[in-house]
Amino acid sequence: MTQAIMIQGAGSNVGKSMVVAGLARAFHNRGLKVAPFKPQNMSNNAAVTVDGGEIGRAQALQALACKRDAHTDMNPVLLKPETDTGAQVIVQGQRYDTLRARDYAKAKPHLMKAVLESFHRLAETADLVVVEGAGSPAEINLRKGDIANMGFAEAANVPVILLGDIDRGGVIAQLVGTQVILPDEDANRIKGYAINKFRGDVSLFDDGLTEITKRTDWPSLGILPWFDQAWRLPAEDVMDISSSKGGAFKIAVPRLNRIANFDDLDPLSSEPNVSVEIIESGRPLPGDADLILIPGSKSTIADLAHFRAQGWDIDLQAHIRRGGHVLGICGGYQMLGCEISDPEGIEGPACTVAGLGHLDINTVMIPHKHLSLTQATYRATGDSVEGYEIHIGETNGPDCVRAWLEVSGRPEGAASADGRIKGCYLHGLFSSDQFRSTYLDELGTSSNLAFSATVDSTLDALAAHVERHLDLDLLWKLSAKVDIIKS
Repeated sequence: MTQAIMIQGAGSNVGKSMVVAGLARAFHNRGLKVAPFKPQNMSNNAAVTVDGGEIGRAQALQALACKRDAHTDMNPVLLKPETDTGAQVIVQGQRYDTLRARDYAKAKPHLMKAVLESFHRLAETADLVVVEGAGSPAEINLRKGDIANMGFAEAANVPVILLGDIDRGGVIAQLVGTQVILPDEDANRIKGYAINKFRGDVSLFDDGLTEITKRTDWPSLGILPWFDQAWRLPAEDVMDISSSKGGAFKIAVPRLNRIANFDDLDPLSSEPNVSVEIIESGRPLPGDADLILIPGSKSTIADLAHFRAQGWDIDLQAHIRRGGHVLGICGGYQMLGCEISDPEGIEGPACTVAGLGHLDINTVMIPHKHLSLTQATYRATGDSVEGYEIHIGETNGPDCVRAWLEVSGRPEGAASADGRIKGCYLHGLFSSDQFRSTYLDELGTSSNLAFSATVDSTLDALAAHVERHLDLDLLWKLSAKVDIIKS
């Protein structure tokens, strides 16, 4: 028998993803087979799955918390913003279409079918499915056709726990106001509530809990204090990217408008000898950077124009003249070349644009998206590198002769003649401890961090934190049996 419970937020960014990860590891540690599920996610930070698709990276972290492989059924609908009004729609791991917001609403009935299919298939593999909502159910203007919050909860008959964020203030109004504004049938699906991100003495909020319970008639599952080790876990969303102060070795990262798959930064940000500085629009690339890392992008050509509009192309030239190092990953790799051609208009109007010209390579955008989990080798030392590829475009040119990685016998990446400028399509390469140590050593600093082991131990600490402060026995009692419908 499979049980399910859904965590919805009384607002955006209340910490749902982290709480779900903590619950997943806590119930796993109790001996249950657990699976995470998010019907719809919006993020350009994706993970490649064992079944050859892509899902939101938060669900990949939650899968890790469950100690199971990430699968496309864990996040059947992923929206990857390409413009302010349109997004690429990924359904069960594969590209479905690129839709404007109004057209996406029309597609939701079809998408709900895929969502429920994935949910029931996933439920067959678990004792407990912990479901994460998106945004807030209080956005009742989005209720019609909803597949992310109460629309899904209704269709799958899953009870809801509402999570409030006390750190931003007004948590009583968040929770009580949500009940007031919801239609009765949706409000009745909420079976309890919890409060996240409390700082200080939780007993000071006893009267607050009393008022919330009195006004909603929902039981409290408890107050979750601020989790101090959260920074050790991979960032979920572009809004969570921040500079990290560490040692004297400085890595500067220009924050692109459509930055994608920025998990490459997580291991570097965790290094005690490294400072990672995120450079916002309007600021110059710092002259004292040791390495400039140009990250991935969902819209390479548009982000290249943005890069130039900030004057970062001039700053990059000055950095190179001073003897600095440069690394471009995926979209950043494409930007470093001489030319990017999009003959079929995949990213917008068909065009060919000049790249930054620091690598003698050219890229042609093609409709097929390359998705793979990848085992590679760092050619200079033979170090094993694990990562993933998720890109459109094929890149070739003279500097590919100096490919510095090897994937299944084929060369990968390119480098300048002096080796100070490198690029590749391989994301996640810095999670490989030995390679990261070697790479940083070549640039003049050291590493002794076991990144993956640190993430896993932090998930255990998060689980213990959740177990200590929330009533998981009550949460289990409030969960409901899943009536599995086989497709």
